[in-house]
Amino acid sequence: MPLWTIYHTPNVFSDKEKSELAKSITEVYVAVGLPRFYVVTVFKEIEPVDLYVGGEQADTAVRVVVDHIARTQPDTAARERVTRRLGNVLRPYLDRPGLHWEFHVDETSEELWMINGQVPPPMHSDAEREWARTNRSSPYTAAV
Repeated sequence: MPLWTIYHTPNVFSDKEKSELAKSITEVYVAVGLPRFYVVTVFKEIEPVDLYVGGEQADTAVRVVVDHIARTQPDTAARERVTRRLGNVLRPYLDRPGLHWEFHVDETSEELWMINGQVPPPMHSDAEREWARTNRSSPYTAAV
């Protein structure tokens, strides 16, 4: 489950841009086989008086925290590829004069995750493909 929490000062995103960005983020994960409903994007508007960069109030800034749970990267090269890919998704929305933006990715063990009260099926399993096809969770029998 990728969870993107996007902290931003007012007027950085229009409602349309939020929707488009959330769809762009989702497509990154769908392209590698994750069910669409695994991807959650949350926009949290933060007043400039509540956001500081380097100890200074940030009038226009975005800080993105990405939690990866459904998949973790096996090595440095893979982590660098993911970081570049995610940066490329954000760049069209954030690469503007005067806007400070940054992101980071945390990886959490998939063993510490449930969705709709179920342990998600194993990566690339028939059950996971079915979840992706139907775009919803459903009971499945784990292979022994």
